Amino acid sequence: MTRKRRFVVGAALLVGAVTYLVYAGVRETSVYYLTLEEFLPKRDSLQGEGVRIAGRVRTGSVDKTTTSAGTELRFVLGDFNKDDGVPVHYTGILPDMFAEGRDVIVEGKYMHDGVLRAQTIMTSCPSKYEAEAAKPNGAPPSAG
Repeated sequence: MTRKRRFVVGAALLVGAVTYLVYAGVRETSVYYLTLEEFLPKRDSLQGEGVRIAGRVRTGSVDKTTTSAGTELRFVLGDFNKDDGVPVHYTGILPDMFAEGRDVIVEGKYMHDGVLRAQTIMTSCPSKYEAEAAKPNGAPPSAG
């Protein structure tokens, strides 16, 4: 094999290896979550699987207990529009912004007993950062 041919083959192998590593890295770290509305029809097929679900912490469903392992938390992840929900069990450090009625993304394993065993809870920014609506009398919103 000539020197030029070995160089081309080596370069092609190197480019192929780098391309595969980039593809595998992007596939492994890409983040996608299901809304609760998308999850509920599929929940039977996702039992025992790792899932990431977006929903809202149902008001009145939070039960929090402090243990030596951290905070043990049970709540219902409700849909943005409907009454159906999924019970969630989480042990660990709660995000600062966690509260009833707050939008969250819960990552964990959906178990055969119908409970989502959460490993991570991520909260969204509160709505106080959204633009204020104009007052009914036509006055501009107050600064605050």
